[in-house]
Order: sequence, then structure tokens, then C-alpha cells
Amino acid sequence: MYSEKLERYYKGYTQNIEKRLLRHNSGVENYTSKGVPWVLKLAIKKSSKTEAIILERKLKNLNRVRLEGFIEKYSSNQDD
Repeated sequence: MYSEKLERYYKGYTQNIEKRLLRHNSGVENYTSKGVPWVLKLAIKKSSKTEAIILERKLKNLNRVRLEGFIEKYSSNQDD
């Protein structure tokens, strides 16, 4: 997710992306409440929680340029 207000990305895993986005945009989550509205930039389904956590850790270690490159690459792949 991305907050234009904070110019920051938030990366995390969830089983229900719609509910998670709603929670962040309603201010329920303290960490992201100052960045409302959050916009979903990319969602990738993984077959297990372990795989999702591994991907989350990798994404959190990317700098902004690499993260935005990843988002661009994989959001265009999902249109296929």
C-alpha cells in the first residue's frame, strides 16, 4: 500500500486484503493512521503463510527504487 500523504509504502501480508485496506484507511491501525488514505499498489497471492512472510521480509529490505521496480514489474505481469 502507498500513502501519498506520507510518501511511504507499507508492506505486509494478510488473508483478506479488502479488510486489511479498510482497517488501515479507517485509522484502526495506529502505525498507518497518519497516512490515510492508503492505496493498494500490488497484491500477490502466495500458497502458504510461510511464503508470504518470506516475500514480505524481502520487500521490506528493498530500497524505494527497487521496490517501485518490483511493483511495476509484477503489477504488469498480473494483467496477463
